Amino acid sequence: MDSLIIHGGQPLRGQVKISGAKNSALKLMCASLLTAEPLTLHNVPQLADITTMASLLKQHGMEISESGENSFKLRSNNITNFTAPYELVKQMRASIIVLGPLLARFGEAKISLPGGCAIGTRPVDLHLSSLKKMGAEIDIIDGYVVAKAQRLKGAEIYFEKVSVGATENTLMAATLAQGETVLHNAAQEPEISDLVECLIKMGAKIDGIGTNRLTIQGVEKLHGAEHEVVADRIETGSFIAAAAITGSEIELLGARAEHLGAVLHKFEEAGVHVEKTANGLRVKKPREIKAVDITTEPYPGFPTDMQAQFMALMTVASGASTFQETIFENRFMHVPELVRMGAKIKTSGNTAIVTGVPGLRGAEVMATDLRASFSLVIAALAAEGETRISRVYHIDRGYEKIARRLQGLGADITRIKE
Repeated sequence: MDSLIIHGGQPLRGQVKISGAKNSALKLMCASLLTAEPLTLHNVPQLADITTMASLLKQHGMEISESGENSFKLRSNNITNFTAPYELVKQMRASIIVLGPLLARFGEAKISLPGGCAIGTRPVDLHLSSLKKMGAEIDIIDGYVVAKAQRLKGAEIYFEKVSVGATENTLMAATLAQGETVLHNAAQEPEISDLVECLIKMGAKIDGIGTNRLTIQGVEKLHGAEHEVVADRIETGSFIAAAAITGSEIELLGARAEHLGAVLHKFEEAGVHVEKTANGLRVKKPREIKAVDITTEPYPGFPTDMQAQFMALMTVASGASTFQETIFENRFMHVPELVRMGAKIKTSGNTAIVTGVPGLRGAEVMATDLRASFSLVIAALAAEGETRISRVYHIDRGYEKIARRLQGLGADITRIKE
């Protein structure tokens, strides 16, 4: 198990390219199951989750080949296996997204109930109920979702609550369904818009991109396409927090401000100014970090995936800030680790109160999930002395070559094997 060793106090400077969005790339890879023709994806991040998804898709029979740096060609003209086994699915919850495409194109799928980060229950009920409304027969047998359908039929789908995964699964299934499907209360994340744009390139008929109401006219088949994965808005926000806590000015190449509305608003409120450049965004050196309150919400609200990173910044802010986590019930696991570094944080249920301190101290800490791991990196970059972060395989799931990229910005960070 590798660790990161960080000596804090070094200002960051220069430029860093923002990677393609993991949460978009994973679903785009699954979209290749909808056609026998090649789908070529560019700007795919080199991450553990991408490798896991590739392994899952290959065992279904998909051919995946590199077509350049961060580019892949995927072809599903010889899918022979419709089972997604537990040993692969348990590593990553996004694996459930193969359900809709397999069912829509081949009429059957057997998918293990998923695993992934231990940040709370994320049930698949909405995925299954939506597909049932489209005519699928679904049973849970020995921990597997077993689904069959002659051909899915269009339906009016009302999501009881906003669900990114259920929106994506149902959306992809609807592209090959007979008739019209309307998704109400659909998730509006930029990654879903990226998926919609790619599906349209593949021949899908979809209206309502970027809204909470998507209308899909099913077609007989989709064709191949070429698509570039959108820049990762969560990685962008993470680097903004890293620059702010170290009092640095850096440029984020490829970053898109239009996908960061609520996040940029909170950074501005905290005294962190971000401006557009010809190539992305520039973080300006803040004069003072001010405490601000955060409530996580579905997009376009403040994302739960930025909560831990923003909390790390608030540990050294002037004043006290309150965090309300409304998406997942167990997403404060980074708090004890930040406290080990001198942070002053109290939690009660889904609320955390952070009182800013003059500075943090290096310590031995442990990453508990993907976003929590980067919150510890952010804190360590500003902390006095040495911080050792263990279990960094979590960070490999969502941040591409993070030690090397931070070194390029001047951080004193080393990855060691243990």
